[in-house]
Amino acid sequence: MPKAAKEGTHSEPVPGPAPIPDGKAFISYASQDTNIAHALCDALERAGIPCWLASRDVSPGDVYADAIVRAITNARLLILILSQAAIDSPHVLREIERASSEKRRIITFRTGTAALPPRLEYLLSGSQWLDASRGHANRQFPKLIEAIRSRGVAASSSMLLSTQSNRNRNAVSIALFVLIAVALAYIAADKPWFSKRGSAQLLVQSPTSAAPTPAAGAPALASPAHSVAVLPFVDMSEQKDQEYLSDGMSEELIDMLTKIPDLRVPARTSSFYFKGKPTTIADIAKALSVSYVLEGSVRKSGKTLRVTAQLIRADNGYPVWSETFDRQLDDVFRVQDDIVGAVVKALKISLTGGAVRESTGTRDIEAYNLYLQATSIYMHASERAENERAVDYLHRALNADSLFANAWALLSGMLVYETELVVIEGDVPADQVKEEARRAAKQALKLNSRLPEAHLAVADILMTYDLDVPGARAQVQQALELNPNNSTALAWAGKQATMKGQFDNAIEFLQKSIAVDPVNGLQYYNLSWTLYLAGRYPEALAANRRALDLNPGGREDYYFQAALVSLAKGDPATALVEIESGEKLREHCGCIVLAYDALGRKIEADAALASLEKNHADNFAYPIGRVYANRGELDQAFRWFDRAYRQRESTLAWIKVDPLLKNVQADPRFDVFLRKMNLLD
Repeated sequence: MPKAAKEGTHSEPVPGPAPIPDGKAFISYASQDTNIAHALCDALERAGIPCWLASRDVSPGDVYADAIVRAITNARLLILILSQAAIDSPHVLREIERASSEKRRIITFRTGTAALPPRLEYLLSGSQWLDASRGHANRQFPKLIEAIRSRGVAASSSMLLSTQSNRNRNAVSIALFVLIAVALAYIAADKPWFSKRGSAQLLVQSPTSAAPTPAAGAPALASPAHSVAVLPFVDMSEQKDQEYLSDGMSEELIDMLTKIPDLRVPARTSSFYFKGKPTTIADIAKALSVSYVLEGSVRKSGKTLRVTAQLIRADNGYPVWSETFDRQLDDVFRVQDDIVGAVVKALKISLTGGAVRESTGTRDIEAYNLYLQATSIYMHASERAENERAVDYLHRALNADSLFANAWALLSGMLVYETELVVIEGDVPADQVKEEARRAAKQALKLNSRLPEAHLAVADILMTYDLDVPGARAQVQQALELNPNNSTALAWAGKQATMKGQFDNAIEFLQKSIAVDPVNGLQYYNLSWTLYLAGRYPEALAANRRALDLNPGGREDYYFQAALVSLAKGDPATALVEIESGEKLREHCGCIVLAYDALGRKIEADAALASLEKNHADNFAYPIGRVYANRGELDQAFRWFDRAYRQRESTLAWIKVDPLLKNVQADPRFDVFLRKMNLLD
């Protein structure tokens, strides 16, 4: 077998014995997926399977919709390129409905992992599926050709049938989204402490054919000469079971490179955003504002490991350095350390010069392997059980090496996340879990006071559990001193400046965090929240729209903030429209009470407020207090604020700058309350 084929690269499909005789293959796709649609069409037609593509085959003078209907009626089958953009596209849904009504065969070519809405799931329940969501869609083209010819899809690890397990997985994803949406509706999008994943990372992102473009609120950046993006290394192992190792290698490179002076390296979230998406090196470099891209692959076979890596110059696409590492696996940790050291050294020689910094959290191979697996599970978790499984892996890692500071820091973040899921589900977090999270953060800091993630873990505890604003601020400052390019620490610093009303300073921090992590939707959500609190409403909505573009699952977030903006501008009718656009906002958001009040709909307002007090007083006292403040019932407002303080609700940190609290901010008791919270300058 040729070497290229062994390495898993795409080769030309082998034409079948004869062209498909009875009708064309209609390719249904969203406009954002034009590139992959044309590539797929080319591959099929080279294999003798004629296709119908709307952008190519609508004749001049034809009515576009009529041409599509005729094409589907005359087609042999419909091939759906399923991405989030396709899920959101009304015309794609109509094409699938038409094909179903005509009883045309449907093959779903899935390029993303987003959950299907019920209507689309029903229409596709009997279709055949091929999964290209893990990247390199062109490698699945031969399987699609085989499926068309054979009228069946062979069962394999890379091809999915539409089974009950898929439907269950979709249901889990939808359920998790609902839980998160409820939390955001209550919490008012106010969490600035992101040692765990924020909503933009929790919700599955969809692939697009083009890289994101610069947006409102983002600093305009040229690509510095000393800048490199590390893309996720590809798992080329035969069993495809070493992704945690390949991802871990990429993360280690990012971590090491970030700490090199004068070298700009996009954060993990932005580099991994492109994983599995049919995007070019040039597009990635443009989106991330870098001059170089590092990519590679990992192949494990028995006790040997082969890693290839190459540094590519973005402006011309040529590699400036490449190397293949063949190692034995007798000492896995040393192998990884040698490879990472060699790659970083070559990068520094090529880009900046200087010595290579060693990045080591543990010297225990078993502990490090378990840590990588825990990280992989955590980043892909879609339900609480998976988060708990990641925690179990970390416990095992720490049993192997109790001095592993990185693992302690990550464990703390996972446990905080677990307690927040408990809050989302309406319960009070278990004290023993909170205490374990606290101990883990303290242990991480004790073991390695120069680890930025340890300081951020402590800051997370201080804000989430203790509402200790100055204590958390001190920890964030130390993290930034250790690594000024840490996007999480920059975002924290921006949010903490926002809490004190230092908006210009806050926006500067948040724009820096976007520069480091430019395609992380959560960073734009952070910025939009600060712009809203600063009264810069059009800019806030523009930044929030950008967050939605990067994270299409965040619609409830967008509706919620649009509603808050309308309320602050004195337009409750528009606010109510936004609230009613989100199912969970209609049912649970405290802002609906404010809208009803402003519209004079007292009976509905009182009923919604009574529901909040009955069901959520133990976790969401601050939003209830805000309602009373807007009603001018200041004694009640302060009673609920005091309760929120006793419950250490982190949402209370925004009280100084909340534009919906104008009634209470002039009260003499307000400054006393701010002083108690250490929010006065």
